[in-house]
Amino acid sequence: MSDAPSPSPEGVPPVAQPVAITRAPPAGRQFPCPSCGARLDYDPIAAGLKCPYCGFTEEIRKDDAPEVVEKNFQEYLAKQEASGVILEGRSSQTRCGGCGAVVLLEDRMATEACPFCATHLENKPEAAAAMIPPESLLPFAVDIRRAREAFTLWIQSLWFAPTELKVIATLGQLSGVYLPYWTYDSMTHTYYDGQRGDNYQDTEWYTDSDGKQKSRTVTRIHWTSVSGEVRHFFDDVLICGSRSVPSDLVVKLEPWELDKLDGYKPDYLSGFKTERYAVGLREGMEQAKARMAPTIDTLIRQDIGGDHQRISSKDTRYTAITFKHLLLPVWIAVYRYHEKTYQILVNARTGKVSGYRPWSWLKMLRLVLFVLALLGVVLFFYLKSQK
Repeated sequence: MSDAPSPSPEGVPPVAQPVAITRAPPAGRQFPCPSCGARLDYDPIAAGLKCPYCGFTEEIRKDDAPEVVEKNFQEYLAKQEASGVILEGRSSQTRCGGCGAVVLLEDRMATEACPFCATHLENKPEAAAAMIPPESLLPFAVDIRRAREAFTLWIQSLWFAPTELKVIATLGQLSGVYLPYWTYDSMTHTYYDGQRGDNYQDTEWYTDSDGKQKSRTVTRIHWTSVSGEVRHFFDDVLICGSRSVPSDLVVKLEPWELDKLDGYKPDYLSGFKTERYAVGLREGMEQAKARMAPTIDTLIRQDIGGDHQRISSKDTRYTAITFKHLLLPVWIAVYRYHEKTYQILVNARTGKVSGYRPWSWLKMLRLVLFVLALLGVVLFFYLKSQK
């Protein structure tokens, strides 16, 4: 998929499809069970494909998985128009009318609700657009039971949370989704101009309130113009390719075990929703530069030295840029409270939770009234004891 503006859904968030629950083996299955013929889904506990009906488990072979490699950023930008592919087993996509997310649909599987906003998805799939293929992923390691437990503990830890949230937690309304991510490596050379401030002590004379001349020692700053260059190699700067989940919630799911990436195989996606990236390759690099900037500023200040530093200007050159497109697993809970939608995310590798929460103003009011009543009782007995 091209990163440049085009009629493609490059700038639209991807959405994934829910799996229809049936009591009999579904008709069209991508990974048929050799025992009963039912569809095999990826099971986080078994770390392989498992039949939900007879329990048969099939190991996923990793020896034929593609190698996890860094791709040359500049070369890929030049050729990516011709290098986009359709993911195996995800030949169609649908767009959510509520949040705009684009969901890559599992072939022959029904999709009912958007995992990001719970909006009903109309059954009008279209052919999936070509995209830069993911070459690696982290498989689900936290199953839905453990995700529900983490979700419940998170809700129970909230002060003044509406009672309805605990009901939602009991229902366990969670969707397993693979979110698209980019990682970027780059060597940076930054040329800067600034000022170095060095403290020195000086004697200052002043007149006190009695009219007497007195001295005191004060700290002053001597500024000197400086310029220089700092270099730094950035490894695996992680950028989320989704617009369907709030960036502040996504960042709170970090860190990810990027040293444990597996080569991409469609087997891992079976039974889970998959989102198509909305943040393209070029835009992702711009976001990566923004994440690199604070580190570069710190290096400049260290290079300037002294007691104080000012950065007047800087010019950073990025060279030897490489990237990876990968998928990371997340459990998502979406709920509505007083006509407002809230999202909770669970890192499906570590169980870490981040989310938005509503406040129960009724519970807060009850606490305030209770405290006021308690203070009133204390004051009453105090005044009574003074008589």
